Amino acid sequence: MASQSLFYANPLPFSSSKRIRIQDGEQSLGSFVPKTKIAHLRLSNGGRARATLNADVKPIEIPRQWYNLIADLSVKPPPPLNPQTFEPIKPEDLTPLFADELIKQEVSSDRFIDIPDEVIDIYRLWRPSPLIRAKRLEKLLGTPARIYYKYEGVSPAGSHKPNSAVPQVYYNAKQGIKKVVTETGAGQWGSSLAFACSLFGLDCGVWQVRASYDQKPYRRLMMQTWGAQVHPSPSNLTEAGRKILQMDPSTPGSLGIAISEAVEVAAKNADTKYCLGSVLNHVLLHQTVIGEECIKQMEAIGESPDIIIGCTGGGSNFAGLSFPFIREKLSGKINPVIRAVEPTACPSLTKGVYAYDFGDTAGMTPLMKMHTLGHDFIPDPIHAGGLRYHGMAPLLSHVYELGLMEAISIPQTECFQSAIQFARSEGIIPAPEPTHAIAATVREALHCKETGEAKVILMAMCGHGHFDLASYEKYLQGAMVDLSFEEKKIQESLAKIPQVVA
Repeated sequence: MASQSLFYANPLPFSSSKRIRIQDGEQSLGSFVPKTKIAHLRLSNGGRARATLNADVKPIEIPRQWYNLIADLSVKPPPPLNPQTFEPIKPEDLTPLFADELIKQEVSSDRFIDIPDEVIDIYRLWRPSPLIRAKRLEKLLGTPARIYYKYEGVSPAGSHKPNSAVPQVYYNAKQGIKKVVTETGAGQWGSSLAFACSLFGLDCGVWQVRASYDQKPYRRLMMQTWGAQVHPSPSNLTEAGRKILQMDPSTPGSLGIAISEAVEVAAKNADTKYCLGSVLNHVLLHQTVIGEECIKQMEAIGESPDIIIGCTGGGSNFAGLSFPFIREKLSGKINPVIRAVEPTACPSLTKGVYAYDFGDTAGMTPLMKMHTLGHDFIPDPIHAGGLRYHGMAPLLSHVYELGLMEAISIPQTECFQSAIQFARSEGIIPAPEPTHAIAATVREALHCKETGEAKVILMAMCGHGHFDLASYEKYLQGAMVDLSFEEKKIQESLAKIPQVVA
């Protein structure tokens, strides 16, 4: 098959309720939208009050379509390139890796794409996800700002990742594929894919970044409980993994390496396809159910965000919340600041270059125009394993270049400090990844305290940290340190980026 040339085995040079629960003034909007504002009830004895709505309620429905931001961009993103010819890849070039319907979505310019009924039926297990006002955190910080968070930790896997895992496995199953393979960092994507495969009867192979494989054994057990085979990456099962281990037997691994291994396995086996948890257009597309729901929820309570904040690694969580709001911003309806937050140890948006690069370490994928630290950059083993990716989603990188969003980086000790404040006020222990969004939210809320501005802050809370407590133990024991990068290390990695003349 001619298209096989792109992917080398050897690398190139809630259930509905008619109640909204209000606990100590905290408002959670789940399956129903009130037509009238809800009063925040607070009992003098500190107890909990439950307000019951009258029967005149309108259900918040799960979106029936995914939103494609590309359709509304006047300047379209640069296409991925064939690494041999440097010509734009063709859809058929992707067939060794992806299900046909996912390839169509990847290259689609349609504004909306229908969500299959079978997918919506599974979404109902946890969608709509709640929008919660963090009144206790506001009080703790003494800020006039109103803080809301869209909480995706209610999914079976505990994060936003099933929003894409379910449709990806559905389309593979519909095509008759028997097995899918993938990479995972912290394990949230791997566990989500394993969950989806258990529902559709597909075999699932996961290459988990070695640092996270060791740090997070319960994520691995979660994947195995749902039937997945989990391998530490780099492994001796692939040529890409063996090569890395020969160079550095003690390497902590990286998402780029794990992608190389999974891609290699998919390219070599006709009955196996590859699934990716972030970065690509169709993954970001699936995640827009988050933002579409959130727009309706905020409208229901008469609020509009002044600033939207989310963590970024590959970009799916951040894009899922922000892209529908960017649509509204482009139409002139709203004008929020949209801020991405990344770790200082892996700052692709704030320190990387915007260039064509491989999506994996071994150089087996097409070239993508993105903000990158270089495809063989291996970040230090920070606890936010899901943010340890050398590049940023091409579409998100393009949006950043267009000036529709901004980006900052924050070290992990500040992130965990803010996470402790959040956990002790709001009750939810966040995953290490959204602690970055929480830290940026705390910064913004304290700035509002200084200026007296009553801004509306909307934050992406993409998952819980129930399987990340070892990270909290490190912080609470005072053993966590801030990890960053050596400028020399990045420059050496950037020097190996393919030279593509536009």
